[in-house]
Amino acid sequence: MSAILEHANVTVSNPEATAEWMAQVFGWHTRWSGPSINGGRSLHVGNANSYLALYAPPSAPGEAPESYQTTGGLNHLAVVVDNLDATEAAVKAAGFTPKNHGDYEPGRRFYFHDADGIEYEAVQYDD
Repeated sequence: MSAILEHANVTVSNPEATAEWMAQVFGWHTRWSGPSINGGRSLHVGNANSYLALYAPPSAPGEAPESYQTTGGLNHLAVVVDNLDATEAAVKAAGFTPKNHGDYEPGRRFYFHDADGIEYEAVQYDD
């Protein structure tokens, strides 16, 4: 048996703004957007094989509790990149601050938070 993660769905304050920085940083594109559950709207951003569903409810969402202390909390999303240094430059250009750099097996990585407080890991594996 084999399984592939197709997508994850996260709540954001502005799907279009999130998709815009993801296009700049990761080279992703909008695959679909439209009305969604509970009167909200969703935008799917990614590549041909996988995507993130960016959901916005009809009214401003509240802040989530500390994810590492909450069962079911989203701790971070990891994105494999082919050029970590170029990705870090793009993250900075998008207005985010890279932190927690690591260089250990199986690759180099850093983390950053977006405007909604979602943590991302950018990682480049050594081949």
